[in-house]
Amino acid sequence: MKFIGTRGTDEKKSFSEVILNPAAPNGGLYVPSKLPKINEKFLHRYYDVQDEKPYTHITRGILKLFKIDIDERLIEKALYTYLREFDDPDVVPVVRLNKNLFVGELWHGPTRAFKDMALQPFGVILSSLAKQRGENYLILAATSGDTGPATLKTFENRDNIKVVCIYPHEGTSEVQKLQMVTTDAKNEKVLGIIGNFDDAQSALKSLLKDDDFRNTLKENNIKLSAANSVNFGRIIFQIIYHFWSYMQLAESAEIDLLDEIDVIIPSGNFGNALGAYYAKKMGLPINKIVIASNKNNILYEFIKYGKYDLRDKNLIHTISPAMDILKSSNVERVLFDKFGEERTKELMENLESEGFFELTEKEHEAIKEDFLADFATDAECEEIIAKYAKENNYIMDAHTATAIKAYEYLSEKGEIKNKVVAYSTAEWTKFAPSVYEALTKEDINREIAELEEKTIADKDAIAYIEAHYKVMAPESIRELFDKDINETVINKNEIKENIIKFVTEK
Repeated sequence: MKFIGTRGTDEKKSFSEVILNPAAPNGGLYVPSKLPKINEKFLHRYYDVQDEKPYTHITRGILKLFKIDIDERLIEKALYTYLREFDDPDVVPVVRLNKNLFVGELWHGPTRAFKDMALQPFGVILSSLAKQRGENYLILAATSGDTGPATLKTFENRDNIKVVCIYPHEGTSEVQKLQMVTTDAKNEKVLGIIGNFDDAQSALKSLLKDDDFRNTLKENNIKLSAANSVNFGRIIFQIIYHFWSYMQLAESAEIDLLDEIDVIIPSGNFGNALGAYYAKKMGLPINKIVIASNKNNILYEFIKYGKYDLRDKNLIHTISPAMDILKSSNVERVLFDKFGEERTKELMENLESEGFFELTEKEHEAIKEDFLADFATDAECEEIIAKYAKENNYIMDAHTATAIKAYEYLSEKGEIKNKVVAYSTAEWTKFAPSVYEALTKEDINREIAELEEKTIADKDAIAYIEAHYKVMAPESIRELFDKDINETVINKNEIKENIIKFVTEK
């Protein structure tokens, strides 16, 4: 399979080329020149052995469809991360909450968030390719809280690799920050910036296009790559768990094979949703892909009204910080698939220069063929967390709660009628204080704490939830609070010089 750029390309690239060098021409993103298609025979092949085969079986099958130019032995090494690093034999358990609602838990990997699903095998492949070629790579990662820890984990102490992780200093949870600033790997540097995720992501995209920066790296025998979902090496692994979840419902007789389902995805940078879109385009029976946003509801407005308008928007800090994003990179890949290179370039350049674009009525209808959208306030997320803890004894974080709120609202309106898989993108342990606050909203001790203007610490919130709800935080989370911290906080205009200093240190 070959890959092309969303804003034009000089030549088609192989999979190994685009994961090592993810910056497409003219500021675009790489996409498959043509998506592979599946049929009923393909679904039956995996359905008939679903109860006997692990997650890696269907992963292997999907990767073969893409005909990627990666040696099978390296693919097997990458897929072994699902067996070694994940704590559930299903990798993605699909949990039933009611007769129509199921939760696909994407957070059973080492950093307890869905980014592990792609980044753990991706890191093995990229670092192995670098070593095979005798090349040295700088991996950049901009994070709203989950990409960073997963990137640092997958590349820690790997040969031929250096990693710089950029995060908003005051824009993540305490656990997310600790997962980054406690790394002791010699090949990794973590930079907290005074700014938000959009600033971090903009810096990353600028550096990928910065000739002076690239030349400095070249002088030091270093090539540049990225771990964000601008890299299609991330996206390909985010297609697979939609197939797995569908097969889980079929295997448990919740649906008949070929029945349509709907999926609901808490969305920030749109990579997870793009995976579902590509799965649907390949032939998986998905009816609607529901985009669940928080108060930063730019994606809701895009899908609902056909406008992407940043002109009057300021980023709002919420209790679902990994979704505190206004510039969702992967929307571009959907625009390209729907409307082609010329129109995509026009829309994206208008967004970059004017902070705005608007679809035609016909284009908007094309988006609505596949997507629905909803958003949730912090208060609504807290209500959902408390309700499902009480009624289902199911503990979720606020990101997951945006998806469950969307399910309840759109089901009541009759806009979704199929069985639904709502994706849980992070374990509650990563956002324990906000979960604690939701669970203790009516508690008198909570009222006293608020009067004293005290905010519960993550460690204490975890202990409370464990004691009252018979759940247990994994050891990887518990040990964070005793680790040494190595934190660097800078202004966003200092990112480039700090990276150059790190990679040129002897």
